[in-house]
Amino acid sequence: MQEKKQLDFYNIGVSYKKADAKTRGKFSLSKESQVALLELAKEKSFTGVFVLSTCNRTEISGFAERPCQLIELLCEFSEGTIQEFSKISFVYKNQEAIDHLFRIGTGIESQILGDYEIVGQLRQSFKIAKKVGTTNAYSERLVNSVLQASKKVKNETKISSGTTSVSYAAVQYLINNLPDYNSKNILVFGLGKMGKHTCKNLAEYTQNKQVSLINRTEEKASEFVKEHATIRKSVIENLSEEIANSDVLIVSTGAENPTVTLNHVAKDKKLLILDLSMPENVDKKVGELENVTIINVDELSKITDETLSIRQQEIPLVEAIIDTHKQEFNNWLNIRRFTPTIAALKESLENIKNDEINFQKKKINNFDEDQAEILTSRIIQKITTQFVKHLKADDTEVSESIQVINKVFQH
Repeated sequence: MQEKKQLDFYNIGVSYKKADAKTRGKFSLSKESQVALLELAKEKSFTGVFVLSTCNRTEISGFAERPCQLIELLCEFSEGTIQEFSKISFVYKNQEAIDHLFRIGTGIESQILGDYEIVGQLRQSFKIAKKVGTTNAYSERLVNSVLQASKKVKNETKISSGTTSVSYAAVQYLINNLPDYNSKNILVFGLGKMGKHTCKNLAEYTQNKQVSLINRTEEKASEFVKEHATIRKSVIENLSEEIANSDVLIVSTGAENPTVTLNHVAKDKKLLILDLSMPENVDKKVGELENVTIINVDELSKITDETLSIRQQEIPLVEAIIDTHKQEFNNWLNIRRFTPTIAALKESLENIKNDEINFQKKKINNFDEDQAEILTSRIIQKITTQFVKHLKADDTEVSESIQVINKVFQH
C-alpha cells in the first residue's frame, strides 16, 4: 500500500513589509485571476485553499506537500516571477500560518495599525474559494475563528479607534500639506470602495465644496452624488478637461493598467496626484512632469496621528484575544486529529474484550457473561478516557502520541 503523503497548512505571499507598491502590483490578482487560480488548485486536488489579494498584500493559504506548489500557483496567475518572490516573500507553516491569519484578521498586521478593511476582504475571498470548492473543514473553521476574534477585538479594544485608512490618510495629507485645501479644485477618479471612502472623508474632514467625481460606470457616480449633494459629477470623456481644471487629482480606479497617462495631463499643469490604486494607476511618465507631484499608497501609509499611539497600547489586549481563539481552534484541531485514533483504540480494546470473554466462557463453568461485559466495558471506558486526557494535555505532542497508540494497538 502506498504511503499517504504528509500535507501541511501553508500561508505564502508578499506584503508591504518587504515589497514596495510596484512589486506588490506585480503579484496582485484580479477577481478573475483568483477564480482561475482556485480552479487550477482544485484540479490539482489542493485542499483548504483561499486567496487574499489587497493593495497591501497578496497571499495564498492552503494544504500542500511543499510551499513551492502554492508559490508556483501565485506566479502562474500574476506578473511576478519565482525569483522575485523569493526575495520579498514570506512562507508560514502550520501554527505559524494560523498565527499569521489571526494577526492580519485582527488588524495588527495592517499597514496602518487597526485598519479593518482586511476583514471584509478576507470574508469575501473565502466566499469565492467556497463557491469554487477549494475550502475544507479546517480552513472554514480557521477563518470563522479569525472572524470571531476580529469581532471581539473591534468591540472590546481601541485598536481601531479614530479613523485611519489609506483614504483617510489621503485627506489628512491634503490637510497637512496643501495650504488653502478648502478652496482647491479636487477631482476624484474612480468610485470603488476607496473612492467612496475618500469622498466621504473629504466631506467629513474638510469644508471643500469643489469636489468633482468621475467614474467609468456613470450610473454609479449618478447614484452616489444623489446622496452627496456637495459633489459634482462629470463623465469619463471629459477626464482631460477636468484634470486641467483641478489642483488635486485623487485616483482610485483599481485597474490592471494605468488609467491616467501623459495624454490626460498638460505639460505645464501644476498638479498634486494621490494614487490610491494598487497596482499604481498613474503612468510613471506623468510623475516625470516638472509641475506634477505623485503620492502613492506607500507614502500615504507612513502618515501617523495620535490614534496610532493609542492603538499601539492596545496590542497586548488584542494578542490575548487572539490567544484565546487560537487555543479554541487548536483544541478543535487536536480533537479532530485524535478522534479516529481513539475510535480505533476503542475498537481494538473491544475486540480484545470479546476474544477474552469467548475464551473464558469455554473455560469456566457458569461464567457470568453479563457481569464480565459490564466490568470490561467500564475498564475500556476508563482506559480511553485516560488517553483522551493525555492527548488534550497542553504538554502533549499529539502526533507522536497518536503514532505510539496506533503502533501499540494495530493488528
